[in-house]
Amino acid sequence: MASIKINYYFRQLQHRLLKKTLTYIAISVTICLAIGFLSGFATQSSVNDWYLELNKPSFTPPNWLFGPVWTILYVLMGVAAGLVWAKGFYHVWVKTALYNFGFQLLVNALWSIVFFGLKNPFIALLIILVLLALILLTIKWFNVVSKTAAYLLIPYFIWVCFATILNYKIWELN
Repeated sequence: MASIKINYYFRQLQHRLLKKTLTYIAISVTICLAIGFLSGFATQSSVNDWYLELNKPSFTPPNWLFGPVWTILYVLMGVAAGLVWAKGFYHVWVKTALYNFGFQLLVNALWSIVFFGLKNPFIALLIILVLLALILLTIKWFNVVSKTAAYLLIPYFIWVCFATILNYKIWELN
């Protein structure tokens, strides 16, 4: 009888933890997608005119690819942040990881504003280099809290590395 009660309470606890984790993931994904959506306004302001006229390297992806790729990346980022948040915001490592995450997310949005909104590839290049460093720091701190969360940020890091090279080449060619 005692083992049945223990199993029941254990299942209840698992259910509550899963519900909490899924709630944090949903909130985090929503925040990431919202930031991406808002920074997309800066992109849309010049992607159909100024950006089209720029000299771009041969490896530049088609414009239609950026939206789906960034959507997937923002979802992965949100899931990662939600997993870290679910470990308990009271913990100093969780706070540090999430503060790093939030800061790099804002710098990510700043890049779009500077590159597309202000039409300044050089300053955007400086910003994206800072962003790469911040993503690495975020991965480091996420790894301390949740290895899964850290792994979920690797595609984002790889894409931003590619975007950095693309940004550099656009600046160089123009």
